Amino acid sequence: MLGSERGVVEEWLSEFKSLPETHIPSYAGSLHLKKSLVPALYRVIQDPNNELLEPVCHQLFELYRSSEDRLRRFTLQFLPELVWVYLRITASRDRQSNGCIEALLLGIYNLEIVDKDGNSKLLSFTIPSLSKPSIYHEPSSLGSMALTEGALCQHDLIRVVYSGLHPQRETFTAQNRFEVLCFLMLCYNSAVVYMPLSSYQSVCRMSSRLCVCGFPRQQQKLWREPCNRVLLDPEFMVQMLTAVYHAIYNGEWEMGREALEDIVYRAQLELYSQPLLLGNAMKNSLPESAPDEPRGRKVLQVEVTPTISRISISAITTASIRRHRWKREDADGMSGGEDSFNINDPDEGFSSGASNSSQPSGTKAGGGVGPRGGSLNSSSSSIKKAITARLPACHCILPSDQAEHSTETLLRGRI
Repeated sequence: MLGSERGVVEEWLSEFKSLPETHIPSYAGSLHLKKSLVPALYRVIQDPNNELLEPVCHQLFELYRSSEDRLRRFTLQFLPELVWVYLRITASRDRQSNGCIEALLLGIYNLEIVDKDGNSKLLSFTIPSLSKPSIYHEPSSLGSMALTEGALCQHDLIRVVYSGLHPQRETFTAQNRFEVLCFLMLCYNSAVVYMPLSSYQSVCRMSSRLCVCGFPRQQQKLWREPCNRVLLDPEFMVQMLTAVYHAIYNGEWEMGREALEDIVYRAQLELYSQPLLLGNAMKNSLPESAPDEPRGRKVLQVEVTPTISRISISAITTASIRRHRWKREDADGMSGGEDSFNINDPDEGFSSGASNSSQPSGTKAGGGVGPRGGSLNSSSSSIKKAITARLPACHCILPSDQAEHSTETLLRGRI
């Protein structure tokens, strides 16, 4: 470690200790301006024998205990490097130089599993309702939906728990190690959008090294430091894939793809179905070349579903024709079978031929009597007028003979 980097770390350690409570928000806002601090802290964490490692871990824990979210995220950005160093030392059976990192990881875990009141935290999410619009759909395009919010509430499907109650842990054991680490990676992934580029590089290095160290694939890597095989849990590998997937599309195209290949390689060796399924799905969805955006950033494109105009309530249906015919026939029967409308009324439909062809009862030879006592021609002409009146005005104008033919076709289908 260089002397300048050591000086930067020592200044950071002393600065926060003498900071008043009222100055913490301004300090959190200016912490990202210290460009040389983050690389220096990575150097300290990567060297288990560094004498500054213990005070640095203690300082990172104090930042995480604060109520300022920016300070908590500052500590969280080093989580992948801390996990890699911890698992590497654990695999080497060297527990002497692992105490402060282990205490920091357990401290973050115990803080995250409880809320502000000290009660156990239950992480859950709510299933969105399809009756409300989103960037993926419009409710009008789905028609009637059997699964409504009321139905989902009755079946207890609204709230889904993805991380249940976790007990407090005082030390790492072989049984609880990956339970704690999976939860820590879950916390990291929940804030991954706030992480800097250096943290994305760190999570890709961690994922790649944990998956290939101790295997023949390690000989193909640039780093050749001796390392034993690290036992991995499938759930932990799924959390690694989640972080790597975000890094691929946010500036780390090459390192992210390499880490993805290494995770799939390890999942194939271990025959872990969950990371193997997710990893292959990620590989198949990647574009062929790196994105063209600056630093490899690429936003997933989502097409917004266009709003579909609703059908007019005055649209002609079979039921509307039947209702109108019954009303007209009832009216004809009450008036003694005489037609009750004037044939000289202006036509409101799209064709003048339809109204001109309609005649009162008894004026046309061969006119039959309808089933309810009204004139058949009278019923026919009333239905024609209803059809032409209810058709929307935006339809194109049809010739008289075609319009009359269309109306007669509808009548033959109904009478």
